Amino acid sequence: MHEKKLSHRMKAFFSKPSNILLVIFLTVLFVLSVLPLLTMISNMFTVHIGTEKKLLRLPEGSFTWNHFQRLFPVSEWSVVNFWKPLGNSFVVAIGAGVLGILIGGTVAWFITRSNMKYKKFISAVFVFPYMMPAWTLALFWINVFKNSQVGGGNVGMLESMFGICMPEWFVYGLFPMVIVIALHYSPFAYLLIGGILKNMDATLEESATILKAGRFKIIRRITMPIVMPAILSTFLLIFSSGFSSYTVPVFLGSAVKTFTLSTKMRALINAGYQGQGYIIAFVSIALGCFILGLNQWVTGKRKSYTTVTGKSGQVSLVDLKKANTPLSLLLCAYVLFFAIAPLISFALESVIRQPGNYHLSNMTLHFWIGTEASAYETGMISGILLNPTMWKALGRQVLLALIVAMIVGTSGMLIGYSCVRQRGSRLSRWVESMAFFPYLMPAMAFGTIYLAVATSQGFKFLYGTFALLILVASIKFLPFASRSGINSMLQISPEIEEAAMVVGVPWWKRMVRIMFPIQKSSILSGYLLPVISVMREVALFTLLVPYARYLLTTMLFSFNETGYSQYGSAVTLLIVLIIILINTLTNKLTGASFDKGIGG
Repeated sequence: MHEKKLSHRMKAFFSKPSNILLVIFLTVLFVLSVLPLLTMISNMFTVHIGTEKKLLRLPEGSFTWNHFQRLFPVSEWSVVNFWKPLGNSFVVAIGAGVLGILIGGTVAWFITRSNMKYKKFISAVFVFPYMMPAWTLALFWINVFKNSQVGGGNVGMLESMFGICMPEWFVYGLFPMVIVIALHYSPFAYLLIGGILKNMDATLEESATILKAGRFKIIRRITMPIVMPAILSTFLLIFSSGFSSYTVPVFLGSAVKTFTLSTKMRALINAGYQGQGYIIAFVSIALGCFILGLNQWVTGKRKSYTTVTGKSGQVSLVDLKKANTPLSLLLCAYVLFFAIAPLISFALESVIRQPGNYHLSNMTLHFWIGTEASAYETGMISGILLNPTMWKALGRQVLLALIVAMIVGTSGMLIGYSCVRQRGSRLSRWVESMAFFPYLMPAMAFGTIYLAVATSQGFKFLYGTFALLILVASIKFLPFASRSGINSMLQISPEIEEAAMVVGVPWWKRMVRIMFPIQKSSILSGYLLPVISVMREVALFTLLVPYARYLLTTMLFSFNETGYSQYGSAVTLLIVLIIILINTLTNKLTGASFDKGIGG
């Protein structure tokens, strides 16, 4: 009798498509997220073939504590390979967090709380650096400020045109890392803080003005406490991103041997110290989990951050008076320099024969359209638009982006549907948490997890394959698609689907003919955003892409390491233009806009 009742329960449970989907996704996500992490953890205690096997004189695969003993106790080795990179990562993360909030928050206040001119233009262009990969700003920084004393004797635009030679610490090292990461994430701070400032109750500040409170006192005692949750949350998110950043430290730190945890992780793994590299990856993952938990604690500490009420009046904008025009022009110059000037810089760098010489006589289109004959005469490869290797790399990247987008977009929609339909159940919460789990892991650390899997016994056939890149990218970029799917499905009343069920419409037809058309814009964003993510990604793939199977983004490192900076600039410009095109397409199809509702 008991077995019969259990059989009926199981049959009833699996008669619902949402339950079937939840079981499938829970199994798949556990296998592809948790088990690889456990594999990496086990590799932290394992002797690996190569350098480790020779140094330790132990059989490959045997248990060892040596990786921890070399990395954590303070010694010359651990200081160089762990403690100093750890300190550098904290300096970059804290500095970028503080500076990013200062820049983004200040611009947000001017746009929402003052009568500054050119608001729409500033708001639209200010978010542009966030649309571009962070490494494009790092390359732009080098193109402008590199000097004749560091970086192979080549000079940047500033020294070439004006004879100004910037000091080494300004061009390479921790200072430019902080600046570039802060500039990249300041639009993020602008969006979060600006959204709250725009929607907060105007009567709060108006009441203080009636009571003769000064402008700075109003900002300090009223405005700042209201936006403080957004400031803290933004700082933690920028801190986490800055701490785990890989591409910016590679471009701005390699020339002066300034390492962060991410770049040291890759250096150790490439040098044959895989166990120590895996330990650093685990430290990065643990910190990411801690930061996210801290962010949840900060935003959930108070039960209400009400800033919008039913009695809000028109915000009385601060009159900048005579300072309006100079401040507006200064901010316009700032956004143009860091949004438009990088594209001009890459275009110039890609057409100069001798780096640092910007005279017309030194300009050539060889790096774009040079033929094999001209390449043979100049001793260089053909231009990127006529180079079969480039087109193959671009083709692989586009194919990877499209496949990942189909997998991630479809999975995100189905996860959203199943989690919402069974909302409140334990299974739904598990799947929702598992789908978000990869977000906690820095891209480099996540790639390291799958490197451990692909180099372990039984899975070595995966290493260097296109299938591995599809698998890793699909899991890594799933969190945003799943959140988008859940949010879109929450807006659809279950009665709509129930009405279709009454008349016998099958499940797949309900999804295609009802659910998808209703939330077309939100669901399309779940397909299109992974395309942008794949087209700009470097850190996730750098350990998993073998030399013979370059993607377009990973080819940048080869060009910069071999001194072909012109090809690197041309590839960078091409990637940025592709990303802009995809982003524009996303906005047109979904109606989404970074600055919608914030700018004047």
